[in-house]
Amino acid sequence: MAREVELSTLDLRYESYRMRQPAVEARLLASIAQRGIEEPLEGVDRQEASILLNGFKRYRCARKLGIETAPYASLGEDEAAAIMSLLRTSNDKALGILEQAGFIDDLKNLHKMSAAEIAVELSRSKSWVSMRLGLIGEMSAVVRRTLFAGAFPVYSYMYTLRQFMRMNGVKRSDVEAFVVAVSGKRLSVREIERLAHGYFRGPESFREEIRSGNIALPLERMRRVPEDSEGCNDFERALLRDLEITQKYMQRVMGKAPDRRLSTRAFHAQANLLTAGLLSRARAFYQTLRDLHDRSGQA
Repeated sequence: MAREVELSTLDLRYESYRMRQPAVEARLLASIAQRGIEEPLEGVDRQEASILLNGFKRYRCARKLGIETAPYASLGEDEAAAIMSLLRTSNDKALGILEQAGFIDDLKNLHKMSAAEIAVELSRSKSWVSMRLGLIGEMSAVVRRTLFAGAFPVYSYMYTLRQFMRMNGVKRSDVEAFVVAVSGKRLSVREIERLAHGYFRGPESFREEIRSGNIALPLERMRRVPEDSEGCNDFERALLRDLEITQKYMQRVMGKAPDRRLSTRAFHAQANLLTAGLLSRARAFYQTLRDLHDRSGQA
């Protein structure tokens, strides 16, 4: 049963667990101005206060409009159980994957529940829970705040940045620096993808321009790169493919070479011969790359 509560009495400790969506909130503000708050806020009742879990957009809109009370439905008196209830109905409530991850991380670290216990309570697989714990665990505090504040697109983080996080040599601090540099710039998902490729795969000078906040120049350079190899002749297309393959296998070798599973005498004998051949050509190979890089940069 819903009841009316004074908005000023609600505890907002979980507000940072929910994503900010300015465009959605603007439409909701207009709706509430016309029809009021139609769907109750939801939270957990404690002796000292009611803790809000769901309905932060409605709460903020109401405060902007000077509305002092709103309908409120209790999810119980136990905080962990109330969070579980919200997660079970997340499909209906449109709880995003990062929001799910934030609440699950809270259940594990603050309420001391194991991944297996959470999975059973939610009728989910353990891998479903572990994936979300891993997702939130790999973020720095700065990246998490930026994403939940709506200053950087979640899609770009999930499907662009995370692929670079799996690359050998890319640190969490590198990802954080990129997110801080480009957040709040009103860039499209495609523009962020272009900049990310240049930032994580390009020269240090490109990264420095982005870190210094000079986004326009590197973005213009990336726009000049065609989406495909149309306009190139057959020989040029072949070399572009060779460069892509070279980059791919360089990353694979760097990732596998330190692995302790490389232990047999047969492997080491063959690897020694192959690496000797590669090293004998390394100086000439990198000089060729530098010449091509300089020449293509002037074109």
